[in-house]
Amino acid sequence: MPAARESLLDAAYAALTERAWPAVRMVDVAAAAGVSRQTLYNEFGSKEGLARALVRRETDNYLAGVARALDPRSTAAGARGDAAGRVAAAAAWTLRTARANPLVRAALTGCWNDRLPAPSAAAEAAPARAAGAGIPAQRAAPPGNGPLPGPAELVGRFCAQAVAALEPDWPEEALPALCTACETAARLTLACVVAPVTPGAGPAPGRVPARSRRELETEAVSRLVRGAFARMPGGVPPGECR
Repeated sequence: MPAARESLLDAAYAALTERAWPAVRMVDVAAAAGVSRQTLYNEFGSKEGLARALVRRETDNYLAGVARALDPRSTAAGARGDAAGRVAAAAAWTLRTARANPLVRAALTGCWNDRLPAPSAAAEAAPARAAGAGIPAQRAAPPGNGPLPGPAELVGRFCAQAVAALEPDWPEEALPALCTACETAARLTLACVVAPVTPGAGPAPGRVPARSRRELETEAVSRLVRGAFARMPGGVPPGECR
């Protein structure tokens, strides 16, 4: 039931924006999605299974956004040859998503506060439990999902996606340097998520128009990413505009 599954995940995320995860009730999630509580348990097995599926969906959506930003056809990525610009666009997407989505931020940083679900690996392998009074039968979460991604995996996948998107424009002998630049950019991006730019980091008021924190963060990460590529041997691939 793909439509029901997405509706349930949407309802769970909406509930999380209004209250702490421990206070989110399965019956309320099912009602908000317009399905029965049994359907919810059939789909996810337990509240832990729902939490895992929700975190996985949000991180998958984040990585899909990274891929879109790296696409040379994306207006945010700039010209096809502007490798640093395309990675900077992916970095800016990362900052925006981490700011707006607490689950993505927690997955990127590994910091889960008590308002968020922190699905454990044990939940995935949990055996089916007999139903208690008034509680629908629960089953284990669907197998094969694997461990949820943490900071190291997300940084690695950011880097891998960047390399895969850029390598067709680079000569083979430059690929090791490209990999290093992409990894550096990914780690610098994560550092900006962990320690965001503060409003006071911009130029003194009165000399330029005041800028938002979002603008300052985007400018800072773009500068760092472009610096990582500028340190590559030759700085840019053949044919790229400087």
